[in-house]
Formats: sequence, structure tokens, C-alpha cells
Amino acid sequence: MDLAINPFSSGTRLRDMIRAIRACKTAAEERAVVRRECAAIRAAISEGDQDYRHRNMAKLMFIHMLGYPTHFGQMECLKLIAAAGFPEKRIGYLGLMLLLDERQEVLMLVTNSLKQDLNHSNQFIVGLALCALGNICSAEMARDLAPEVERLLQNRDPNTKKKAALCSIRIVRKVPDLAENFMSAAASLLKEKHHGVLISAVQLCTELCKASTEALEYLRKNCLEGLVRILRDVSNSSYAPEYDVAGITDPFLHIRVLKLMRTLGQGDADCSEYINDILAQVSTKTESNKNAGNAILYECVETIMGIEATSGLRVLAINILGRFLATILECVKDADVSIRKRALELVYLLVNDTNVKPLTKELVDYLEVSDQDFKEDLTAKICSIVEKFSQDKLWYLDQMFRVLSLAGNYVKDDVWHALVVLMSNASELQGYSVRSLYKALLACGEQESLVRVAVWCIGEYGEMLVNNISMLDMEEPITVTESDAVDAVEVVLKRYSADVTTRAMCLVSLLKLSSRFPPTSERIKEIVAQNKGNTVLELQQRSIEFSSIIQRHQSIKSSLLERMPVLDEANYLVKRAASTQATVSSVKSAPAVTPGGQPKLPNGVAKPPAAPLADLLDLSSDDTPVTTSAPTTAPNDFLQDLLGIDLTDSSPAGGAPSTSTDILMDLLSIGSTPVQNGPPTSNFIPPGIETKPVAVTPQVVDLLDGLSSSTPLPDENAAYPTITAFQSATLRITFSFKKQPRKPQETTINATFTNLATTTFTDFVFQAAVPKFIQLRLDPASSSTLPASGNGSVTQSLSVTNNQHGQKPLAMRIRMSYKVNGEDRLEQGQISNFPAGL
Repeated sequence: MDLAINPFSSGTRLRDMIRAIRACKTAAEERAVVRRECAAIRAAISEGDQDYRHRNMAKLMFIHMLGYPTHFGQMECLKLIAAAGFPEKRIGYLGLMLLLDERQEVLMLVTNSLKQDLNHSNQFIVGLALCALGNICSAEMARDLAPEVERLLQNRDPNTKKKAALCSIRIVRKVPDLAENFMSAAASLLKEKHHGVLISAVQLCTELCKASTEALEYLRKNCLEGLVRILRDVSNSSYAPEYDVAGITDPFLHIRVLKLMRTLGQGDADCSEYINDILAQVSTKTESNKNAGNAILYECVETIMGIEATSGLRVLAINILGRFLATILECVKDADVSIRKRALELVYLLVNDTNVKPLTKELVDYLEVSDQDFKEDLTAKICSIVEKFSQDKLWYLDQMFRVLSLAGNYVKDDVWHALVVLMSNASELQGYSVRSLYKALLACGEQESLVRVAVWCIGEYGEMLVNNISMLDMEEPITVTESDAVDAVEVVLKRYSADVTTRAMCLVSLLKLSSRFPPTSERIKEIVAQNKGNTVLELQQRSIEFSSIIQRHQSIKSSLLERMPVLDEANYLVKRAASTQATVSSVKSAPAVTPGGQPKLPNGVAKPPAAPLADLLDLSSDDTPVTTSAPTTAPNDFLQDLLGIDLTDSSPAGGAPSTSTDILMDLLSIGSTPVQNGPPTSNFIPPGIETKPVAVTPQVVDLLDGLSSSTPLPDENAAYPTITAFQSATLRITFSFKKQPRKPQETTINATFTNLATTTFTDFVFQAAVPKFIQLRLDPASSSTLPASGNGSVTQSLSVTNNQHGQKPLAMRIRMSYKVNGEDRLEQGQISNFPAGL
């Protein structure tokens, strides 16, 4: 570097220092250059160097902007400000604004210099003082210098007036009590012709209205006429090159005046009436084909809606908003990707129940021609809008089918899972759904999510497709043979050779079609058998087992491959919300909430359903299947491998596998399954029992909330009270506790189940799930029959080991299934009232 030859000194020019710093290749080199330069400046300060004081201050400001400490130069700023010449004062005031702020005590030393400069005969020095005061003024300085600033508001020079008005804004913000000193001067400034003075005066008036009610009333009486005149003059003025912005005369002054009018007219009918005419004039005369004009129109709408405007003026504002909405929709199609994203975000925020259908139509139509890079964001927003605002199931299905057809590769799994859940619940639309998806599959077979939903639907409702069952009035019959349905799934199976999940779903669909279409069984068996040698173990296993079912187990095939039970949509929404809100330290699960603050409803449901019970299966990443001493049979393992979409063995060593009922519940990997203490129920039971739990929170809550505080260790001989763990109109469960000697982390819980109904419960099964830091073992229950009316009870023992004893308390979710007169019943809840110390 050239400066290595020429040693640093206070006479080094600023440009030479900048060149030396930019030439540094490492941060260490830069620090060395700055350190040497700072040392030279310190030496010059200590020697009282007068010749290069302003140059040293300029270099210190550059060093300060690089982030290095420069506090040692603060007093030099004051010396430069006290100098007589303008160049020194300019550097001094600039350094003052950069190197100091209002919290520095040294700032008090500059008050006298500021006062002298505010009274200086040179307008440029006065301007320097006003700029500095407007940037770093403290409350004490504001009180001391307010009279000088107030006097300068009547100065003859427009630039001085403008800077004095801006400085007054800072003073009023720091000391609102001084607002009354500036009211008269601010109102008189509105008579000026210079636009710089006018815009500063309008901003000062706005600040005075915020600071003082007295000032607000004063300006309402004395400023409205001036504001109307300013707005009329600037709207009707001819071309003025110094103020023109894209053909609009001074849009900044327009907007500032409109904002002040809104402040003055808010809650005041007389003021509002006075400005109605000028607002109507500006709204109708301003061009909307330019950005500056749109900014003025938007501010007009804000003002009209903020004051006591007439109904006709409000209609005009609404019409302007309608034009804005069309403009925003056009911006979604803009060539600039940043504009597209901003417009999409704005459209998303503007959607409500009344405009959701037309806005969604526009977005879906654009989805067809949008760039690939933009499809992901656009698809996510459309899906979110459709799910959030749909109250018509048919409309929801139509929109989702179109999105799947146009951008199925960008649809996330939880979105099409929700679609499957809705189709499962909408029995009257299942025929329409399978026919629509079949046609979409033939036309858009390359969209992954569409393919998965279509394959699942064909497997479940294939007979509706072939026989045109549940036709809607708007539908036209289509001709699809059993062989055509099998062909569609076979094509997908071959096309998606690398996608294990899709191929697995195809095999399940083919297996179900073999039951629905017996004549195609041999052909399906041949297609399925082609995967017996597949290198992917899951597909190989499915192929072998499915082939065995088709060939050897005709007696159980029809019952085994019945249509999937109806999935509980409300519970699925709870699970989905839990999966998106889960954190590392806690499991938070709650129904999704719309912007209006109401819980998110299942798609197509207009009225809110009853609050769902807490889902026993929804423990997210913090749960573990419960071990049990009750044996399970091998066919359950077979069913798990047969019907699971995502086959992973989540049971710990020695744990029992899930049962067929839980497999059907979790066919789409909606949640994890608990282990039960008795025989499995034969069918999935949709929650339909209204319970009134006691000491049980009937919603998904945070099991680990508040567990960061340590729990005191219990006395081994302490007695723990018996608690009512669960109680509804039909069932009561009590827990009593016993500690193991010298094993504080282990607890034996004796559960007592009492039937409060007048009818006997049969096939009673108790299930439980706990977080992963807890180990739980269920012993067999004393009986599977609960006598009616509390005439006898069933007991069961639970062994609990809390591996974080003393840090986290026990927490448990429970589910009870039983039969009443042969009809299945299900109750569930969460236990959070365990005694302390367990």
C-alpha cells in the first residue's frame, strides 16, 4: 500500500485514508489502518492542531460509520461548532449529529453555541443549527431553545422556515407541553406559497394534533380553510416542473394534507362536512393510471372512511377500492417477481367470506399460466384461502381438484390429506369426486398429489365410478368399465416407478379393486405379482401379501377390504394444527384459528361443530406407545403391513403392535397409535358421545407446559390422595397411587372404572398414551364388563416410571371404548391433575 511508505499523520487526506482502508484484504489489515489513523488523530488533538481539525473530524466520521469507537473526538465537534467560519461549523455540526445522540451528557455543552447560531445573521449557519437541533434535541435543549425556533418560524427565508418547522416537530415530540407555543405560528405557515414550507407546516400541524387536544381544537377552527385552499390549488395547478411527479403536481403535499384532514375530521361532523366537497373533487379528478395518482386516491379513501363522510362519498371510496382490487389482481401477473409476491400477499389478506369465490377464480385461472418459480407460492396461498373460507363442500372440492390438476406437484401432503378426510365425510359427493378425479388423472397424470388422491379414491369408490352412482344434476354420465379403472391405476404404477409412496398406494388400490371388481382379480393378481422381486422391501412385502390375499383368502377378502371408515374431520384438524405448532420443548395442539379469531371449521361446514375431545393419539414427537401385558395375535401384524400407507414399526422392543382399528384410523399416517389393554374393537368408532369430563381438559393442550420448574422430591412414605381422573355422564374413573420404596420415579396406579349409566357396558377397553420420558405398563383389567348404575366396578393396575422425576410431572391421555346394547361407544380425555411429586 502507498501509505506504508508515507507514514500516517494528521495531514493525511480523507480520500487517502479511504483508499488505504479499501485496499485492505483482511479485517486485521483494516483494523491496523484504522488504529494507526486514530493514533495520529489523537496526537493532533493533544497537540491542539488547528490547521487539520476539520479534516481529522471528517476522517473520524468515516471511521465511525465503519463501526469503530470515536468517542475521543466528541470535544473536537464542539470546538469546530464554536469556530467562526462556516466550513468549520458545517463539519462540526455534521460530526455532532453522527458521533453524539441526545443521551450524551457532553451535549449540554453545545446548547449555548446552538443558541448563538440560531440568532446568527448568516442564514446558512442558522440552517446548520436547526438541522442539528432537529436531529439530536433532548427535552432540556427543547425547553431552552424553543423560543428561538418559534421566532424563526416567522423568518423571511423559506428554507429557514421549513427547517424551523421540522425542528419544531422534534421539540413537540420531546416536550408535548410546548405544543401551545407553536399553534399560531403553524397555522400562519399554511398561508405560504412555497411547497417545502407548506409540507413542513402540515406535518407540524399533524404532530400538534397528536400532542394536545387543545391544539387539535384550535387547528380545527383555524386551519381547515387553509387546507382546503392548498388542496384545491395543488389539484388544479398547471404543470410545474419543480413539483411534478409523473404528471401529478406534488403528490407528497396532497397526501400530507389529506392525512391532516383525516385527523381533524375524525369524530367531528362539522369539519367532515366542510371537507366533503374537496375530497370528492380530488377523488374524481386524480388519474388512476399512475402510481402517484393511486397513492393520492388511496389516501382519499382512508380519509373518507376515517371522517364522518356522507353516504355518497363513501360509495365513491368503495368504488375506488374496487378498482384497486382489480389492479392488485393484475399485479399478481406482473413480470417482476417481487411485485407478484407482494401482490399475492396483499390479495391473500384481502380475501373474506364475500369475495372469496371471485378472487379464488382469478388466482386459479392465473395458476394455469404462471411461471414455474411462482407456482409454489401461488398454490400454497390458494389452498390456504380455499380451506379457510369454504362453506360449500362442492365448491371446495372443485377448487382443490383444479389446483391438483394444475399444480399438484406443489401441493403439500397435509393439504391433500385434508381433502381425503373431507371426501370420506361427504358421502353424497363421493361419486362426483371419484369421477372428477378419474377424468383429471387421465388428463394430468404427471401431477403427483393428484395421482395419489385419485388412486386412493378409485380404490375406495371404484364401483361408484363404473356404475355412475350418486350423479349430481350438473354431471353428465361417463362410460368407465372395470378394466378401465384398473388400467388407470396400472399406468400410475408403471409411471411412478421411483416413488415408493405412490406405488404403495397403487398396490392398495388394486387390492381393493380386486374385491369390488371380481372379474378383474386374475389380472390384478398378475400386476401385483410383478413387484414380488422389487428391491424396495416394502413394495416386495406388499406384493407377496396382497397376492396371497387375492389367491388364498377369498373368504376374508370382502370384509378385509371394505370401504374405509369415515375419518373424524374435526380431530384431523386438531392433529394438523398440532403438527404445525409443535416445538422442541413442548407439544402445543389447538384448532387452527382464522384471522377473525374464530377456530377453523372443517371444510364445507358453515356452523361451528361441538368442540372435539382431545385426541388420544396426538402426542406428536413426545409420545411413546404403551407396553402392555396383554398378548396380541399375529393377524394384527399382518393387517398393519397390509393396510399401512407409511409402514414403520414405531413400537419399542417388547411392545405390542397396533390393532386393526387403530390402523384404519391412521391409514393416511394421521397420527401415532396407542396400545390397548384388551382385545381390539372391530370397527373405527367416530366420536359421537357428548361427555362432560371432570379434571380432564377436553381439547388438545400442551402436556409439557410449565414443566421447566423443578418439582420437589416426595417423601417415600407420603400418602397421595385419590383423584377423579375422568368423569362423564356415563363413566367415572378414579386413580389411587402407591410409591415403591427407594424408587421415587416409580408409581403404581390403581384405576377403578364405574358405570354411571343404566345400561351395562360390554367389551370395555382402556387405553393410555404418555410422553416419551414416561414408561407405562398396563396390567389386564379385572373384567371387560361394567355393571350398570354403579353396581360394581372394574379395576386395573398401571405401572408408571417417570424418567424425569423431579423435573417434569406425570401427564397422560386416555381413551375408553365399550359397547352399549351392541353399539360401539368411545370416550377420551387428558389427565393433568396428578398429585405433585409423582
